[in-house]
Amino acid sequence: MDSTQRVRAILSFVNAADAGSFAAAGRLLGLTSSAVSKNVASLEKALGVRLMNRTTRNLQLTQEGTAFLRQARLALEALDDAVDAVATQRLGPSGRLRISTSSAFGHEHLLPVLPGLLSRYPALSVDVDFDDRVIDMVRDGYDLAFRGGNIPDSTMISRPVCKLNVAIMASPEYLARQGVPHTPQELRAHRLVARRFLGGRVSMWSFQGEDGSITTFDPTDAAVLTLSAPEAVVQAACDGAGIAQVGVHLAWPHLLSGALKVVLHRYHHAGSYEMVMQYPHRALLAPRVRATVDYLLDAFAANKALHVQLEALNSYVA
Repeated sequence: MDSTQRVRAILSFVNAADAGSFAAAGRLLGLTSSAVSKNVASLEKALGVRLMNRTTRNLQLTQEGTAFLRQARLALEALDDAVDAVATQRLGPSGRLRISTSSAFGHEHLLPVLPGLLSRYPALSVDVDFDDRVIDMVRDGYDLAFRGGNIPDSTMISRPVCKLNVAIMASPEYLARQGVPHTPQELRAHRLVARRFLGGRVSMWSFQGEDGSITTFDPTDAAVLTLSAPEAVVQAACDGAGIAQVGVHLAWPHLLSGALKVVLHRYHHAGSYEMVMQYPHRALLAPRVRATVDYLLDAFAANKALHVQLEALNSYVA
């Protein structure tokens, strides 16, 4: 099998695996179903292993097929990246970039910097999904993803964007009406706004004792509102619904305007959450991805709201 036939066969195999049938792969490649089947059979013969088990209804990858598909994707991506690299030398970064981001961070911080990115690189186009669910970047076809929280170890490359400090806050109107809590224990007598993650778990509030010990507080029993979107929690606190634990990066404009005040700052433990930018590990990173990563990291580094130090909150304590 010469190199041209090999590339044609690999393309047929990858498209058949993705589409689930030879006929669907043929429509994508402009080939007949039998031509795609013949290409895959030739590839199997050249490799000396069966890559797919065929039935009248579907295709099922063998163990060898699954392993080969992973490597084939990397090879095809490397070819695409090589083409992009040549084009970039003439035109600058080009092509479509797919980004997955949490809703709050995406609307508040990513969306405002995208016009500058597109102005610098006119040949780029960006497709953004605002989605808080856990994704498989390779399977779902994303180039970049932004995720916040306690980020687990991953095969992805993770670039830190900022720490995600949280604080306990309420509106001046609520505090004037209900009083300012001076100890964590007093929270049980207040109206609280809790956040529920998509998996159903409610976010706990952490407090540090005089001896340095950390205790957790479940806001559920005293919660008058339980919301899944962090930006909605901030808005509810601004509207006087109750006391809430909110991300400082989302609340900062409201602290500056006086719409929110910090409470229990001396006791509250801000946690170890962070926001990261992730992308698949590749031997050759596409120029469009590399240029976007560099631009966004510079833009986020210059965004003061993302890097508020906890000491700065002392000026906004009720």
